[in-house]
Amino acid sequence: MLYGITAAATALLLSALLAGVLRTPALRLGITDRRRRRPLPLSGGTAVALATVLVAAGADAAGLLPLGAGVGRVVAAAGCVALLGLAADLRRLRWWVTPAGTAVAAGFVVPYEETGAAAGAAAVAWIAVATTVFRGLDHADGLAGAVGAVGAFGVAACATAELMDGLAALMGVLAAALAGFLLHNWFPARAGLGSAGALFTGFLLASSAVFVRAGQGIGAGTAVLYALTAVACADAALVVLGRRLDRRAVTRGRPDHLGHRMRRLGLAPRAVPVLLGAGSASGVLVAVCVHTGRLSPGAAWWVAAAAAVPVLMLVRRPVTPVFRPRQRVASTSPQVSERLRVRSG
Repeated sequence: MLYGITAAATALLLSALLAGVLRTPALRLGITDRRRRRPLPLSGGTAVALATVLVAAGADAAGLLPLGAGVGRVVAAAGCVALLGLAADLRRLRWWVTPAGTAVAAGFVVPYEETGAAAGAAAVAWIAVATTVFRGLDHADGLAGAVGAVGAFGVAACATAELMDGLAALMGVLAAALAGFLLHNWFPARAGLGSAGALFTGFLLASSAVFVRAGQGIGAGTAVLYALTAVACADAALVVLGRRLDRRAVTRGRPDHLGHRMRRLGLAPRAVPVLLGAGSASGVLVAVCVHTGRLSPGAAWWVAAAAAVPVLMLVRRPVTPVFRPRQRVASTSPQVSERLRVRSG
């Protein structure tokens, strides 16, 4: 227990330090968020990945927190996925490259001896999908970090129930690294997660959840895996449904994610990650209760119903920016603005 707390504290401090130190190199190398008006350095993803891998590998090598061979493969594969995400941050890749690379990495971590061939193939597909939809949460300050930290705690609780101490410690380290990153990512963000950090976090959460549920019931496993990722799945469903209704390409980015539409309702930037983090915590609680047998797998339907409410409410919400009256005046030429001022006076 003491070693686990020490490892988590080390990961938190290391992640916070690296996210700040790597800001300048990220700006110079052009590793920035292209969707913003001002360049936002994506140093947080590298910081989270490095802090998690270094602390977990160091503790395992020292014999303080033995991970085990299977969990070690998960960490190594997550590191490779982070490198793929870093390449996506540096230059624009085709939309299918990162899901395909994630699926290849997932193929090396699924325990086929426990899942079987058919269920193992389904697990590979689910890891690739879950990682991709988690990447979509990196559209609002603090959102991906908050949801990822909550999900890590949930997987850690499930691993503890199965006496998988190494995996539980790894999830604790990941949650702490994300908490350190959130010190820089809370609104207004000074560092972003980027594809490297989002893919690393999503892959580590999804593959660890599969590792915990391997060899158990398929129905309960499906319920647990969905409830752990309910917020990310709701965001993906909203994006796909909204773009199809607007007859737009699904793979073409727009400010139409869950956080964007919630902001259109007038919510403050800090309220979005708080509300969605609370929603994620509710789904994670259901997942842990189903995993430990305190709830039946049917409880996941309640999570799905709750997630469907905001999707249906927001899917027709306009996403194009609308100027306020003062902004319209400020956006016109100086001559027009002067005439409007004289008339109003």
